[in-house]
Amino acid sequence: MAIEEQNKRPLKLFALSSNRPLAEKIAASAGVELSQASVKHFSDGEIAITITESIRGAEVYIIQSVSDPVNTNLMELLIMVDAARRASAHAITVVIPYYGYSRADRKARSREPITAKLIASLLEDDGVTRVVTLDLHAAQLQGFFDIPMDHLEAAPLLAGYFIDHNLADNLVVVSPDHAGVSRARRMAELLKTPIAIIDNRTPDESTTSGDAVIGSVKGMNAILVDDIIDTAERISISAQTLKNAGANDIYAAATHPVFSQNAVKHMVDSPLKKVIVTDSIQIPEEKQFDKIELISVGDLMGRAIRRIYSKRSVGKLFRKEEQENIEK
Repeated sequence: MAIEEQNKRPLKLFALSSNRPLAEKIAASAGVELSQASVKHFSDGEIAITITESIRGAEVYIIQSVSDPVNTNLMELLIMVDAARRASAHAITVVIPYYGYSRADRKARSREPITAKLIASLLEDDGVTRVVTLDLHAAQLQGFFDIPMDHLEAAPLLAGYFIDHNLADNLVVVSPDHAGVSRARRMAELLKTPIAIIDNRTPDESTTSGDAVIGSVKGMNAILVDDIIDTAERISISAQTLKNAGANDIYAAATHPVFSQNAVKHMVDSPLKKVIVTDSIQIPEEKQFDKIELISVGDLMGRAIRRIYSKRSVGKLFRKEEQENIEK
């Protein structure tokens, strides 16, 4: 049965500027073509968007990562939502593979904003009816929204890389700090391995001392697990710490490859053997290097869209045992 036969309202899927290749993969998985919209940037930085086909009464899905340039991509998203609402879309779902500003999720110091909540409020006030996103910096961010949210996870896909390449033996999953233990534990459950922790107690400094590792890593292959690789300083220093503690091959696995500043140099110069990331953020050519292994989340997000549109459970996508064989 065709997907639109299960729902009388037409499905319209739009891609903005942040990650066109991923949007095309999502559309292919969802079984629809990308709809047409014109996105123009004026010389002074203003953005003009025109939807070039009718979306009256349609269920509209807008794909946009809030990645570099963060503020430009955020404004594109907000303007596109406004255009869809004014064009009489029945429902507007934003698909945000990378939710920028997610690290500003609390007041760590006096007189600080909670920017992640601000972004949620802006999206709701703009007319968004649903949000689909991937591996938020903290799962509690779901509570910032008063509209339905589907929080997908990339851990089964990242774990699948190690299983498919026969790397799951003699393996330990490592959190680069205490805050990421729950993320490391999830990966360890999928791979059926022990976990270890880099005992980094000062936020502004790391250590390369082997005795700073909680848990056994000597003679084992190690995976450093994180949600975001930004400057890559922490992940690179953690890799050196593991090497000093006697680990063999060291891998990094993360969902969002922000790769800012000197991130590429840090990773190239580090003991990391491979850096496994998803395509939630489009990596420019100048930031690609030999150690990168790219895992696509296009099929996962496309399946989520199909299930939301046809009013089926999205929860089955969270269960690893159903990831490969689940009906689309």
